[in-house]
Amino acid sequence: MYHSTLPFEFVLPAEWERQSGIMLTWPHAETDWKPYLRQITDTYLELADIITRYEHLLVATPILESTRSMLAKRLSADQMNRVHLFEIDSNDTWARDHGPITLVCKSQNSGYMMPFTLLDFKFNGWGEKFRWEKDNAITQNLYYQGAFQNCAVNNHQGFVLEGGSIESDGKGTIFTTSQCLLAPHRNQPFNREQLEKLLKNFFQAQHIVWLDHGNLIGDDTDGHIDTIVRVAPHDTLLYVGCDDPEDEQYEDFQALEAQLKKLFTFEGYPYRLLKLPMPDAIYDDGDRLPATYANFLILNGAVIYPTYNQPEKDEEAKKQIQLAFPDREIIGVDSLTIVRQHGSIHCLTMQLPEGVI
Repeated sequence: MYHSTLPFEFVLPAEWERQSGIMLTWPHAETDWKPYLRQITDTYLELADIITRYEHLLVATPILESTRSMLAKRLSADQMNRVHLFEIDSNDTWARDHGPITLVCKSQNSGYMMPFTLLDFKFNGWGEKFRWEKDNAITQNLYYQGAFQNCAVNNHQGFVLEGGSIESDGKGTIFTTSQCLLAPHRNQPFNREQLEKLLKNFFQAQHIVWLDHGNLIGDDTDGHIDTIVRVAPHDTLLYVGCDDPEDEQYEDFQALEAQLKKLFTFEGYPYRLLKLPMPDAIYDDGDRLPATYANFLILNGAVIYPTYNQPEKDEEAKKQIQLAFPDREIIGVDSLTIVRQHGSIHCLTMQLPEGVI
């Protein structure tokens, strides 16, 4: 059932809280992956293999039987039991931005029969840059096909918001970037103050942190926060740094670092900052791609992070992520194919809290 208001106290959990599974939207020949469909499919199969070692996997795909066959050849029988396939068409595959954002009911003894609510915001191809109509309908199609349990859906199709544009610490603070939320063709004429009020209402948040720097060259999203800064336990922020004055992104990322050093938690304490390296520039047909180590995916017992065939920097990123998540296995996945479409691992995925699948 669809609800327009939240009857009890709901919160946006931190991504490291317990999950039931991860959502993927499968690549196919009618997407921009067509020129290297085999390579990206291999990457998806690798991701599916890792994810199903730890939790469930929900897949939206228009090529249902083909997807099932590919997964069955790669995964064990036990892993396949954790796979949930749904036949749904798509324009593209960026589940982080067209998938549901799940709130968890924290009210005690509320008697509410649906402890989760799925926020279904409008996805419009990052400001109408690309086709988006099929992707925008995926959450609704999954819901009506029975993909979720114990859930209501809050329909916010009048407001454009992508999952990659926000981060939550799970205790009332939402992080975002001004360059994305104020970008054209999303929610004009709302200004920053109006948007902040809406964000607090949507997520029942107490505090909104706006970051104003760190837009990666080649990023189609207008500066999603999940490409530059990620929230981790114990008031930790992992962020992309740039220490090479010859890099054209140097000044912007120095400004980001300076802004982060001035931030305080809602309780008034400075954040613990862990710097991720900036990958060496990667080009495709002369254009710099938005490679980033910040675009990692948190699982119940692991973190999957992107690698770029840059051994020293890949290893340094792994060490920093391990410091933030000492109780999880840190697993690298080659993301050179993913970044050709200007995204990475976190962009391809959406986590669903424990009990949703």
